[in-house]
Amino acid sequence: MEKIVIEPWIVDELTHEFFVPDYIEQLAEEVLKSYDLSVRSIQVVTTKPDKGGAIWKLETNSGPKSLKLLHRRPTRSLFSLGAQEYLVDVQKARVPPIIKTKDGSNYVEAGGKLWFVAEWIEPLAPVTKDLEGAKQLCYALGEFHRLSKGYIPPEQAEIASRLRKWPKSYEKVITKMDWFRSIAKAYEETAASSHLLNVVDIFEEQAKRSLERINQSSYFELIKQGNAYWGLVHQDYGWSNGQMGENGMWIIDLDGVAFDLPIRDLRKLISGTMADLYRWDVEWVREMIKAYHEANPISASLYEVLMIDLSLPTEFYKNIKEVVYEPELFLNEPTTTQLIQTIVETDQSKWPVLEEIENDWEGVE
Repeated sequence: MEKIVIEPWIVDELTHEFFVPDYIEQLAEEVLKSYDLSVRSIQVVTTKPDKGGAIWKLETNSGPKSLKLLHRRPTRSLFSLGAQEYLVDVQKARVPPIIKTKDGSNYVEAGGKLWFVAEWIEPLAPVTKDLEGAKQLCYALGEFHRLSKGYIPPEQAEIASRLRKWPKSYEKVITKMDWFRSIAKAYEETAASSHLLNVVDIFEEQAKRSLERINQSSYFELIKQGNAYWGLVHQDYGWSNGQMGENGMWIIDLDGVAFDLPIRDLRKLISGTMADLYRWDVEWVREMIKAYHEANPISASLYEVLMIDLSLPTEFYKNIKEVVYEPELFLNEPTTTQLIQTIVETDQSKWPVLEEIENDWEGVE
C-alpha cells in the first residue's frame, strides 16, 4: 500500500463516467479496514480523473457514509480536514462530521493521498433556482463564513491562504488577456478569432481598471486583520454544495477551503448566478447581498472591495481561458462565437446594476 502512488487517470469512450482504476478500488478496500465499520455496499458517486480524486457512498451498519479520496497534497488536505473538524466540533456548523479511524485519526494516508470517511447527510435537496433559493444560499454562506472565523490549522498542515493574493490574481487576468489576443491573431483563420479580437480590448481595459481600483481601495487595510479574523472561503460554493436538509442548509465538499476575504465566495455566487440568468438583475443582486449581510455583516470597506471584484471580467476570463490549452479546437468550436456574444451581452447589463448599487452601503459601519 505504501509504494503505490495515485495518479490522474484517463476517461474515454471505453470507460463509464464513474470509472475508477482497479488499483484505487483495491486501495479503498484497504483504507476501509482502518474503520470500525461493517460496509454492506460501496458505490462511486463522483470522480475527478484529471486530478486523481473520487467519492464513494457507503452503506454501513451505522448508516450511510461517504469515503473521499482527496486529490490535493496531503499537507493541503490536512488543512481542509482540520477546518471541517473545527466547524463541526467547535462551531456546531451544518457540515458533515468526520468519522474517526480505529486509532482515532481523521484520515488514512494511502497511495500518497489522504482518505477520510464522513457522515452522508440525508435527505438533502438543492434549493429552488429562483431568488428565494439564491437568498437561502447567500444566508447559509454568510453563516458558514462567520462560523469559520478563528480556525487555527493543525501544525503539520500547510496554510492555504488567498488573503494577500488579490492584486496578483487581477494581474494574471490582465496577462491572459494579452495571451488571448496573441492566440486569436495566430489562429486568425478560425471561426471565432475575429469575434474574440473584437472584444478582448474591452475586457482587458475592465481588468486594468479593476486592478487600479483594488490597489487604491481598503483592501490592504482589511487584510492586515489576518487569516483567523476573516476565516475560510469555500471556493466552490453554489447550488450543489449548499443544500437544504431537515434542520437547515448544509454545506458540503469542503476540500478546497482556504483563508480569504469572505466576499470572494459571494462575488463568485453572484456573478455565476447572473451568468445563468443571461442578464444582471438589480433586485437579485441587492437581495443576495442583503441575505448574506444578515448572517455575516458586511462593512462599508468590505462592500467597496466586493464592488471592485464584481467589476473584474471574471466570466469572460473563466470561459475563454480554454483557448490557451487547445486554441484551434476552441476557436473552431461552433458554440464559441455564440459564447463570446452571450458574455458580451450579459456584461453590458452588469454596469447599470453596479452603478445603481454602488452607494448602497454608504454610512454602514
